[in-house]
Amino acid sequence: MQGSHDNASRPFGSETQTSQPRTFQTRVSPGKAETADYTPASLACGARRVVASRSLDEKTHVAHATARAWFGRSLSLRLRTGSERMPDQPGRPDTPILLPPRDMPKRAVGGTSGRIALLHSIAHIELNAVDLTWDMVGRFADRQLPRSFFDDWVRVGLEEAKHFSLLRRRLEDLDSHYGALPAHHGLWEAAESTGDDLAGRLAVIPLVLEARGLDITPPMIEKARERGDPETAAILEIIYRDEKRHVAFGAKWFRYLCDKERCDPERRFQDLVRRHFKGGLKPPFNDRARSEAGLTPGFYRPLARLIG
Repeated sequence: MQGSHDNASRPFGSETQTSQPRTFQTRVSPGKAETADYTPASLACGARRVVASRSLDEKTHVAHATARAWFGRSLSLRLRTGSERMPDQPGRPDTPILLPPRDMPKRAVGGTSGRIALLHSIAHIELNAVDLTWDMVGRFADRQLPRSFFDDWVRVGLEEAKHFSLLRRRLEDLDSHYGALPAHHGLWEAAESTGDDLAGRLAVIPLVLEARGLDITPPMIEKARERGDPETAAILEIIYRDEKRHVAFGAKWFRYLCDKERCDPERRFQDLVRRHFKGGLKPPFNDRARSEAGLTPGFYRPLARLIG
């Protein structure tokens, strides 16, 4: 998930295969001991624990464990007891300090400080992407949806955890860490606004926020290369590749819901974005990457003219 560090529109190949992805191995840390043998009682239970976890190590480890069990076909969607109610707010460690977007200090640019500030901002976006994706998995587990819907979004949740782990490690390589700088708390508003509206969640998260990452990530990759930072460029390339798929999943399932409701996808998308998204859809747009993912200009360009 990318895109909100410009406080405009965030921050989740165009291929849409749903085969089991390879899990990403993060560094072992003491905080994982509590969940070393964790297997959730259901997919919804695992999703809830991901979102509720305050420990970053636990959050990412539970995401991996839940995805592994789900793709191993050893989990039900949810328990019949209804005990998997999703938390109102995601669990967070004591740092970073979370501020309203308007109160965020101006970010450093240039040099190591600027690189750390940018990576920290993107890491915060990706952490929110972990919670937003797993919240959607757990929150809508009681809906009558094809199993492949959950296959797709569990894969996205796993990849968002991978992105956060890569960025967190890169910050440590630069003698910093996630939590060293303040971050804004506006991203979770999308979850609050679309808590009972799956179409709205798909419109705002993958088709606005993730799609914004397709616009802004290629220039960031080039800038990292120009500044002699191939490690950061390689991480951003992974994120960009995965986010094309995330947008494609969003477009696929948004169209699926519109087909069921017998409504026009473009008009429905525009109505939902006006209702649930605060801010403008700001050009320039990466029309080619968006279209390859199934998000054609007819969806978003009218909103840029009306809102931006």
